[in-house]
Amino acid sequence: MPQAQAVKTFYRDDEKRQRVGNTIREYMGFFDETNGGGVEARKAQYTTMINNYYDVVTDFYEHGWGQSFHFAARASKEAFDASLARAEHYLALRLGLQAGMKVLDVGCGVGGPMREIARFSGASVEGVNNNDYQLEKVASHNREAGLSHLCSGFKGDFMNLGVADETYDAAYQIEATCHAPDKAGAFAEIARVLKPGALFAGYEWCMTHKYDSSDARHQWIKSEIETGDSLPDIASIPETLAALEAAGFELVDSFDAVLTSDSATPWYLPLLGETSSLLGLRRGRLGRRIARRTIGLLEAVGIAPKGSQEVSQMLGRAAEALIAGGETGIFTPSYFFVARKK
Repeated sequence: MPQAQAVKTFYRDDEKRQRVGNTIREYMGFFDETNGGGVEARKAQYTTMINNYYDVVTDFYEHGWGQSFHFAARASKEAFDASLARAEHYLALRLGLQAGMKVLDVGCGVGGPMREIARFSGASVEGVNNNDYQLEKVASHNREAGLSHLCSGFKGDFMNLGVADETYDAAYQIEATCHAPDKAGAFAEIARVLKPGALFAGYEWCMTHKYDSSDARHQWIKSEIETGDSLPDIASIPETLAALEAAGFELVDSFDAVLTSDSATPWYLPLLGETSSLLGLRRGRLGRRIARRTIGLLEAVGIAPKGSQEVSQMLGRAAEALIAGGETGIFTPSYFFVARKK
């Protein structure tokens, strides 16, 4: 679907344009430190902030990225979609997933990974998500894939899952708990719903040991990633591992998965732009430039709500910050861990 048609479909009525316009303004306020925004405000109101973000960007993410909203380490000459599936299969293997197991997907998005993992392993996967719009998409995509018998979504918050103790045989998260206002608290809630000895694995967004908090360039990269990706704050690798241990997990294994990427095929290559497909072009710099101009025109003629171009620009800055974070090595979207509930 061309970008203009995607936007017209997304903003198909006046009520939705008005609602999205209001949501954009509220979301941007969380990052305006001159008017009460900042880290503490984002942590205190993380549910509202994240819901606002995904109400606005979900359709555009699917249009440009597909149904699995994450990055992955790339092997030489490996296609982007293949790298995503491989990362998801690796999670299933490290968790030992198989038919008959009940698994929690923490922050399931629109359910791309859950469907891939269920097909691969035969396990039943339940995804928690606090965004109504994305949950509608999870149910629809599951039906279309013929996987409703194995995959489902429920509304909840990873700080308060609303699920009985010791419900699940395993759990995973893919670039989701980076949204948590209290990482140890989120991990503790996940531990609560796991059976004793069960495994929890994930890919976490982290600042690496190369990050220098006194470096203005590093500060800008971190800030733009947080703003463009709805993050209260980005934890360091030691902070993430300490949070797992504080939550009652025993660390089994951990490493930065992006360091296994082929040097000519870095994890952020899709953001630079790949010429092998139309979708690859849309993900990259050229696609973002075209999208910004298209959205600006649609906003000018009243099809897209006020603030749409601002969001497009925000996402563009975040993409550039992610590229810079990858090039400098100060940021990873794929710090892998496996931990066992004690």
